[in-house]
Amino acid sequence: MINVTKSYLGNKDKFIAYVDRIYDTGWLTNQGPLVMALEQRLQEYLGVRNIILTNNGTIALQIAYRALGLTGSAITTPFSFVATTSSLQWEGIRPIFADIDEATWNIDPERIEACIAPDTSAIVATHVFGNPCAVEHIQRIANRHNLKVVYDGAHAFGVRHGGQSVFNWGDISTLSFHATKLFHTIEGGAIVTNDDALAARIRLLCNFGIVDTDIIQGIGINAKLNEFSAAMGLCILDDIEDILDQRAEIGQRYERELGGYFDLQAPQPGSQRNYSYFPVALANELQLLRSREQLNDNGINPRRYFYPSLDTLEYLQPQAPQPRSRALSRRVLCLPIYPGLPPKVQSRVIQTLIHESIHSEQASRALFNPLVRAFDLAQPQLTVATCKRIS
Repeated sequence: MINVTKSYLGNKDKFIAYVDRIYDTGWLTNQGPLVMALEQRLQEYLGVRNIILTNNGTIALQIAYRALGLTGSAITTPFSFVATTSSLQWEGIRPIFADIDEATWNIDPERIEACIAPDTSAIVATHVFGNPCAVEHIQRIANRHNLKVVYDGAHAFGVRHGGQSVFNWGDISTLSFHATKLFHTIEGGAIVTNDDALAARIRLLCNFGIVDTDIIQGIGINAKLNEFSAAMGLCILDDIEDILDQRAEIGQRYERELGGYFDLQAPQPGSQRNYSYFPVALANELQLLRSREQLNDNGINPRRYFYPSLDTLEYLQPQAPQPRSRALSRRVLCLPIYPGLPPKVQSRVIQTLIHESIHSEQASRALFNPLVRAFDLAQPQLTVATCKRIS
């Protein structure tokens, strides 16, 4: 099966050379030299002040909440990977959902303020599929209500907004370096902040609160990245521009050939894309299920991201329904996109989707035509277009 992504492994000889260094030093974890080198290189590449590597992206979110002292509730998006919300609930912070913008698919800032409760301490927003949120608008809301802002940037590696890294917005941004991401460390994540004091607190939280061998300063947990993971990250960072270029080429072809048939995510003005994923919104859930089945029959395995809408999860109830997120979650399918995806496979994906779309449209018209004829007999002045609007 051709899956929605394929982990990029980088140059094998380079990786083995790093592994040889690990064997020579015997330093496997606890802020080893490769972890420190990767942090420095990522800080420079991304253009951020402080980046702290972690052993996964979910714990990066949990530490972000702890470092900021969040309590009570947080306004968040119902259209994201489950970890954005489950990490809040895990930390005893009540998620309150604000529905999404129908074009960008990110949290709609116009809906945030109405959701703020007396105990709300933060806004936790996701740059969905790497598309930046309306960060300026969100910051103004946060300033008015004295709220912290955390961005889940799991999909936003390398994305820039307003001429700078999107991770420079908010109090903290978190990243995922899971093997499925365009930049990865096999398993891993990171926390970004421009606040030096906050960065120091995060480092303590990531290492059990240990200052040195004789001093423990408060509670912490083990969130450290190991040297083997850092070695993989260093190898992949060497190739990151080629990775981004190949993804852009594949993504832009999808845009050209599918844009006339399906709804695509609208980019945030003033930002650039990294094509970490390529989602399409089909006409309805039935068309999605049929298209997925047809793709599976052709050896292609797309994924439903993000389904279900998080406001429907049983362990988060009661929640106000979020109709935009629920509707979109039933329509979105992510297509294969990764360096080395064969053009003929991409052609198969495109042709299968278009064929199913045309077939669905024809079936709908066949079903609809008797209704049109009935209207025409009763009211000849009604056109087919009018009947469609009525329906």
